[in-house]
Amino acid sequence: MTSSSANNHVPSPAHDLGAVPSGAEPSGGCPRRDLIAALDIGGTKIAGALVDSGGRLLEQVRRATPAAQGAEVVMGAVAGVLGELERSPLWPRVRAVGIGSAGPVDRRRGEVSPVNIPAWRGFPLTRRVEALVGPLPVALAGDGVAIAAAEHWLGVAREAEAALCMVVSTGVGGGLILDRKLYLGSTGNAGHIGHITVDLNGERCPCGSRGCLELYASGPSITRWAVDSGWRPDAGTASAQAVAEAARAGDPIAVAAFERAARALAAGISATAALTEVQMAVIGGGVAQAGAVLFDPLREQLDAFATLGFVRGLTVHEAALGTHAGLVGAAALATEELGLVAVT
Repeated sequence: MTSSSANNHVPSPAHDLGAVPSGAEPSGGCPRRDLIAALDIGGTKIAGALVDSGGRLLEQVRRATPAAQGAEVVMGAVAGVLGELERSPLWPRVRAVGIGSAGPVDRRRGEVSPVNIPAWRGFPLTRRVEALVGPLPVALAGDGVAIAAAEHWLGVAREAEAALCMVVSTGVGGGLILDRKLYLGSTGNAGHIGHITVDLNGERCPCGSRGCLELYASGPSITRWAVDSGWRPDAGTASAQAVAEAARAGDPIAVAAFERAARALAAGISATAALTEVQMAVIGGGVAQAGAVLFDPLREQLDAFATLGFVRGLTVHEAALGTHAGLVGAAALATEELGLVAVT
């Protein structure tokens, strides 16, 4: 089930995820239920983990997302990840499932329509996962919101009054921290920065709009632009990681590909700051692993876009939790959204 709370602000996740005190013993010989099964679903990979009360990933599973195939094939991959987690000897300790999915999502209906998974449109993901995990409650959020929850709990944005936390990977998503609280919006899509327009004359986006940030800054977009501009990988398959390696080696096309992405990100981040007065942007996801190749030009471009006095101090940071942020955040959100207390 999903949360039906009318309050769009979600408090900071409790630092113990509601865990049983360390000295407590379960009654009746039943296993202590102190773990969350977390899913992070994106256009490239479906990751799963069992997450403890300190945000540690005790078991991890990962499969490729068959994004170009049918809805049931994609759901089969999700079921496979859950099945592997269920075979863990730690599974009896699981008390809920948290899902961070590429969006848009609809938390009220438990449905997802990821732009980068075409077969899933209004797909009833919460209901389908509930059918797999029996009596365990299930909570759904967008992957950007999950990253925001993780970074607010354990990462760079712990002390932030207002922050934009982003995932830049196969797609581009985001979540907002406002007044020191996670802000979800009515459907759970607040902060979904990947589909704001940064080029009024840009190409048509799969979402239906034009010139969306995702068309410039996502991993596939960076790779496609570099290849179209004449870049070729030295070995293997063209990918954003390969473009980043080439940029670090000084390849001018690869460098330009990341500068183009950085300019688009700077435009989107500064526009968000002008609307919400966020003080920092935190970027995670696979593209963020490029490091200085992305962040150096991004900080330079922010100086050109964030010109108003109240946004001029905007800072940008790499996510502290790296590629694990989505899983940690999904676990934290499940605990908060479902109002869980420790059970035995």
